[in-house]
Amino acid sequence: MPHLWLRVAVLFYGCALLYALGALLGRKTVARGVILPIVGTAGVFHLVSVLETVLAADHFGVAVTYQYQSILALLLMIVFFIVLWRYRTTSHGIFVFPVVFLLTMTAAMEHGAPELFSPLLRSSWTYSHIVLIFLGYAGLFFAFASSLLYLVQERSLKSKSVGGWIGLLPPLAVMDDIGLRSLILGFPFMTLGLIAGSVLAQESYGAVYFRDPKIVLSLLMWLVYMFLLFMRWMSGWRGRRAAVLSSVAFLSATLAWAANYVSAVHRFVER
Repeated sequence: MPHLWLRVAVLFYGCALLYALGALLGRKTVARGVILPIVGTAGVFHLVSVLETVLAADHFGVAVTYQYQSILALLLMIVFFIVLWRYRTTSHGIFVFPVVFLLTMTAAMEHGAPELFSPLLRSSWTYSHIVLIFLGYAGLFFAFASSLLYLVQERSLKSKSVGGWIGLLPPLAVMDDIGLRSLILGFPFMTLGLIAGSVLAQESYGAVYFRDPKIVLSLLMWLVYMFLLFMRWMSGWRGRRAAVLSSVAFLSATLAWAANYVSAVHRFVER
C-alpha cells in the first residue's frame, strides 16, 4: 500500500511538474489557484505513504534508508508550504516541483524490501541523522533557489522587461529574506545531522571514516554552508555575490549526495 499511495502522489506531482515547465516557458497552463490543491493532495498521499512505510518497518532506520528519496521530497514540500504560508508566494515551486517529482518517481520505482547487513540501521541515530541532514539540504536548496530567482528578477527589473511568471515574483527584499532565513534555519539541522552521522560512523568504523569520500565532501559542504551563512548574515552579502556562493554551496551538497554511491560508510543495504 505505501507504494500505491506514493504512485498516486507521483501522478499529482506530475501535474505540478507541467505547471512549472509551463511557467518557465511563459505559458499559463494552470492557474495558481488550481495547482495548490493538486500539490496539497499529492502531499497528503505522500505523507500517508511515508507513515505506512515507517510503521511497517521493524526499525525507523530501515524505512528511512529504503525510502530516502521520498523522505527528502516530502521535506521539500513541507518547507515549500511553510514558505507559501509565511510569504504568500509559490515562486519556488518552479524549482521544487520538478525535483520532488523526480525524487518521488525514483522512490516509487523501487521494488522489494532491502536486505539488511549493517547494525547501524537498527540505531535511532540513523533516523535522526538522515532527517536532520535532509532538513539542512532543504534549507540550502531554498537558499539556492531564492538566489536564482533574485538574480532573474533583478535583471528583469533593470531591463524593464518584467512579464510572465517573473511578474508574479515577490519584491527583491522578500526573496532575499527567504534565502537568508532558509540558511539560518537549515544550518543547525545540517550541523546536528553531521554530528549524529559522526557518532554512527565512529561506532562502526573508528577514526578511519574520516578518509571516506562521503565524509570529506560532507565536511566541505558544511564549511561552505557556514561561510555562506556568515557572509550573508554578518557581512550583508546579497544579490550576485550571494547567488554565486549559494551555487557553490549547492554544488558541494550535490557532490556530497553523489558520494553516497562510492562511500563504504553509507553502503548499509543491498538489493
